Amino acid sequence: MSKNSVSEKWADRSPELRGVLRIVAAFMFMQAGAAKLFAFPAAILPGGKTVALASQAGVGGVLELVGGALILIGLFTRPVAFLLAGEMAVAYLQFHLPKGFWPVANGGVSAALYCFIWLYISAAGAGPWSVDAKRGR
Repeated sequence: MSKNSVSEKWADRSPELRGVLRIVAAFMFMQAGAAKLFAFPAAILPGGKTVALASQAGVGGVLELVGGALILIGLFTRPVAFLLAGEMAVAYLQFHLPKGFWPVANGGVSAALYCFIWLYISAAGAGPWSVDAKRGR
C-alpha cells in the first residue's frame, strides 16, 4: 500500500473525525456548565456552591450545558457553535486576558481552545453523525 493511498484513506475519514471532535468537545463543554449549575460532576466553586442562574456565570452555565447538548447531538450546530465561540471569546477577554497574555499562565487555555473549536464547527458543520445531517442541513 502506498503512502498516498493511506493518506487518501485517512483524509476520507475527515467528516467522521470532525464528528468525533464535535461530540467529545461538546461532552467536555457540558461538564463545565453542569459544574456551574449543579456542582456535578464536581463542584468548581468553594464549598460545593453553584452559581446564581441570573448571573453572568449562570447564563454561561446554561449556554454551556444546553448549547453543548445541542452540539453533542448535532442539532442547529452552526448557529449554536457560533454563539458558543462568542461566549468563549468573551470569557477569555473578560476573565483570562487581564491576568496576563499567555493562556497557559492566565488559566485561559480551555476558553481559547473552545472558542476556536466552536468557530471551526460553525463553519465546517456537524458532520455525518448528527441530527443536522439527518435533517439534510
